[in-house]
Amino acid sequence: MTDHALLLVNLGSPASTEVADVRRYLNQFLMDPYVIDVPWPLRRLIVSLILIRRPAASAEAYRSIWWEEGSPLVVLSRRLQAKVAEQWTDGPVELAMRYGEPSIERSLQGLAQRGVRRVTLVPLYPQFADSTVTTVIEEARRVMRQQRLPFALDILPPFYEQPEYLAALAESARPYLEQGYDHLLLSYHGLPERHLHKSDPTGSHCLKGADCCQRASGAILDSCYRAQCMRTSSGLAHALELDAERWSVSFQSRLGRAKWIEPYTDATIEALAARGVKKLLVMCPAFVADCIETLEEIGDEGRAAFRAAGGDDLILVPCLNDHPQWVSALISLCRRLPQPA
Repeated sequence: MTDHALLLVNLGSPASTEVADVRRYLNQFLMDPYVIDVPWPLRRLIVSLILIRRPAASAEAYRSIWWEEGSPLVVLSRRLQAKVAEQWTDGPVELAMRYGEPSIERSLQGLAQRGVRRVTLVPLYPQFADSTVTTVIEEARRVMRQQRLPFALDILPPFYEQPEYLAALAESARPYLEQGYDHLLLSYHGLPERHLHKSDPTGSHCLKGADCCQRASGAILDSCYRAQCMRTSSGLAHALELDAERWSVSFQSRLGRAKWIEPYTDATIEALAARGVKKLLVMCPAFVADCIETLEEIGDEGRAAFRAAGGDDLILVPCLNDHPQWVSALISLCRRLPQPA
């Protein structure tokens, strides 16, 4: 074994479904300035208000999808870690969560104690956003700086249209498509629109709406979450040879009163049912592991809303999780990275 480690990083999960653990997790998550991007005093006030009632409601939602082994997100991420480790012969493969445990700090310290000299940081997010990719990178850099850790760090960039990723995504969906469906909805995690405006290097692109994202390139594409979601969607549709009228894109999981990216998934699901769609497939390509946003928000709440609006069945296509082709794709993407300077 050599000394090049992989550190896979996902979002995180409460330690349990107890309200106290959910409150602790939500506090860490929501107090991240990359998540709620307002000055600290206002952020502290907003989060304190959220924490009055939301932990109990969230704990109930977590209980509805919790597995005997623990949080689905953590369990599935560990399965991915184990399968990647079977094929990655250059060094150890570790797992960390941005919020909760295992923490990025603890994982990096452990790699340093093992004498690792190079770490590839792997944010498990196909598309770029400050609230996902940037916060992971900045936390890793903070730990390395404060702990004076001795290894080189390189970073896997967003892989939203890499052929290996799209091929794995298509392969995971194909068995569900072959069983018949009326419409495929690609539901991505939402973002407040102000996050798009802040990351827009031109200062004007995001004022033109989603149509412009279809044609984005260069620096705009590098930093525009919505544009990257559109590229993932069109790439997947091409790989699956989907007819244009049989698939669409929406955005889920909005929080608060700010304007978020549209169209909203909950409204889209109801509109599709009202339009006569009876069998709806939903994929969530912003996530690589199933979690509360997929299993509960789409698989439970979304299915109930679809049926109430006149649809027959909503089928959640599982995330990539530990799909063999995704494991191979991830290793291939990491091996293609250049050596750090």
